Amino acid sequence: MAKEINRLKAHYKNVVLPSMLKEGGYKSIMQVPKIDKIVINMGLGSDKDNSKSFNNALEELALITGQKPVPTTAKKSVSNFKVREGAKIGAKVTLRGDRMYEFLDRLISIALPRVRDFKGISTKSFDGRGNYALGIKEQLIFPEISYEKVDKIRGMDVIIVTTAQTDAEALKLLKLLGLPFRAR
Repeated sequence: MAKEINRLKAHYKNVVLPSMLKEGGYKSIMQVPKIDKIVINMGLGSDKDNSKSFNNALEELALITGQKPVPTTAKKSVSNFKVREGAKIGAKVTLRGDRMYEFLDRLISIALPRVRDFKGISTKSFDGRGNYALGIKEQLIFPEISYEKVDKIRGMDVIIVTTAQTDAEALKLLKLLGLPFRAR
């Protein structure tokens, strides 16, 4: 039984890689930027005291990503926010390989078009080292989440970590992969 190759991964190998190799002036295929990993982070500060709500958020994140999330804990106590050191305050998932490409494909083709009044994503969310951060305001844009079962609207951060050295390289890579950037 042959392993099924992901649609976006095949697009990267057949279209993006040759295009960037030709236009970027790279000497080797190994120098061409690629996506290293995708980290999805959900801050659950308001649900830290309610274990049922916290568990629901973990289940929703697992449904969206197809991988079990890891609870994140506070590194130090902050009395203004009523947070103690070691308290669970969020959840994160790190996707690599085929799951990463599958998630990015669903994000581009299904989830982002479901955002209300969507005009594209900003080109200003790069960190200076070729990584891109995208904020999502509600988990309902993913088709895996049933509207009836949602107890609270939660947002999340999606960080796309690339091997690109500059933001311009990363922008070109993400545009070729199909991320819908806003026209300036």
